[in-house]
Amino acid sequence: MVSMTASSSYAPFSTVFNSLRPNSSSTFVIPSFKFSTGVSNFANLSNGFSLKSPINPGFLFKSRPFSVQARAAAEKTVHDFTVKDIDGNDVALNKFKGKVMLIVNVASRCGLTSSNYSELSHLYEKYKSQGFEILAFPCNQFGGQEPGSNPEIKQFACTRFKAEFPIFDKVDVNGPSTAPIYEFLKSNAGGFLGGLIKWNFEKFLIDKKGKVVERYPPTTSPFQIEKDIQKLLAA
Repeated sequence: MVSMTASSSYAPFSTVFNSLRPNSSSTFVIPSFKFSTGVSNFANLSNGFSLKSPINPGFLFKSRPFSVQARAAAEKTVHDFTVKDIDGNDVALNKFKGKVMLIVNVASRCGLTSSNYSELSHLYEKYKSQGFEILAFPCNQFGGQEPGSNPEIKQFACTRFKAEFPIFDKVDVNGPSTAPIYEFLKSNAGGFLGGLIKWNFEKFLIDKKGKVVERYPPTTSPFQIEKDIQKLLAA
C-alpha cells in the first residue's frame, strides 16, 4: 500500500471558520495541498488515494485512479515496431496494417516443430488471400532447440515445410535481451506465468488494428486457432 502524507498551506482556522458563517459574504477558501506519495513517479499510482480535509475531518478529498504508463502502452500497437527479417533487413510492421496476424516463436528441433510448421503453412496458404499473415520469430532459449544460423533456419523452414510466411531474425523472448516486440506482446497478454514465454511455438493473435486479442500456449495447435482467425478476418 502506498503511504501518503500531506502538508497544507492555508489560512488560519479562525479565518476560514469566519468565512463560512451564515452572514459572511466572504468567498469560500480552498486550501492548497502538497502531496508526498513515497514513490518517485506519481504517474505509477493506479488505485488513487483519499485524504481527510485538515479543516473538516468529515470531508474527503479523493483522486481518480489513473496510470499514464498503462494508458500509453494501451495506445501502442504491433504496427509501431520495426524488426529485422531472417536476411537482416528492417521490416516496419505497419506494412501489415489491416491484416490479421499470428506471431509465433519457432524452433527447428522441438517436439512441436513438425506439427506446428505443417499446420501454420496450411493456414497461411488457406487465408493469406483474405488478409492473414504469420510472423515467425526463431528463438533458441528453450532447450537450445534453434541453434542454427539465420540462413540454416530459413533453409530448414522453407525447404522442409515449404513455409512461405515471413520469418524474422532470431530473437530472445525472455530475459534482459528480450526483443522489444516481445516485451510489447507479453505486456498486453500476460498469460498464466506472468510475462514469460513458456516454450517454443507460443502464439499471439493480432487484429487488423495491431492489437493483441489472444495468447495461446505452445500446446495449442494452429488448427485450434482457426475459428478465432476466421472471426477476426470477417470483422
